[in-house]
Amino acid sequence: MPSGQQARAQAAAITPGRRSAEAEAASPAERLRALFGGRRLSPAQRRIAQFLTDHLTEAAFLSITELAERVGVSQPSVTRFASSLGFSGYPALREALQPIALSAVAGAPDEGEGEGRLRNELQSAVDAEIENLTALRRVFADPDRILDIGRELARSVPLTVLGLRISVSLAEYFAYAARRIHPDVRVVTRGGSVAYDGLLQAREAGGTWVLAFAMPRHAKETLSVVRAARAAGLRVALITDLALGPLVDEADVVFTAGTGARLVFDSYAAPGVLSAAILQAMADADPERTQTRLEKYEQAAEQHDFFLDG
Repeated sequence: MPSGQQARAQAAAITPGRRSAEAEAASPAERLRALFGGRRLSPAQRRIAQFLTDHLTEAAFLSITELAERVGVSQPSVTRFASSLGFSGYPALREALQPIALSAVAGAPDEGEGEGRLRNELQSAVDAEIENLTALRRVFADPDRILDIGRELARSVPLTVLGLRISVSLAEYFAYAARRIHPDVRVVTRGGSVAYDGLLQAREAGGTWVLAFAMPRHAKETLSVVRAARAAGLRVALITDLALGPLVDEADVVFTAGTGARLVFDSYAAPGVLSAAILQAMADADPERTQTRLEKYEQAAEQHDFFLDG
């Protein structure tokens, strides 16, 4: 009989190519990420993109002069930004932004009615995480990118998992679980020369990928280590809340998941579910290895009495 975890690994296998109708129902934030993401933007262009993201419902209706003044850049910078996104000019970009802005207005909750005005701070924090999970659910409507990175990470032996400062907990969770289904998982949770040593050793041992976590506040040393990984010949998959910026620019593959920021410390419901989905994709990539390793672990757990009964 397979263990409970083995059964979960089998039952939760992701169906490749199965795209649900929700793939088309992207939120305004997701539509902006699709518009801006994956572009090599200059610092001035990133400022424009960030302003449009933060002030979409207003910014989508500004003239080029007004937008340039609000962001603090020149009008030619705005024109070049629109061109870098593939538009003929700023008017064409604004025309594309306006339906997104209107959908954001249409979907905004009315805080003056119903339960909205009665929510306390803790309930608001939960609501924010529900929104993050809902956005992630739409991303999962097309699972192929998750399956692709799962196969790549499963093939990388060793696999390096990186998380510094506040991101250590996510990296250690991922590595702890990945070791159940992968033969060689190494964790980097310290920056500087210690991180560089680990990356070089992993590459020399045959590793091809690093999975990096970068949660707010985003540490400069994370960027340094990601760059060191690329310099060593490793490819980088990044899990972050960012859609733009130098960390995103340095990564080969980026998965974005929102973090809860309503309480004094951030919460990570969506990054946690995203991590579990990538682990599932790794398990799916080599089911025979997955089941063999899980079986051996269950035997060891029983032999050494790891867990409480019940």
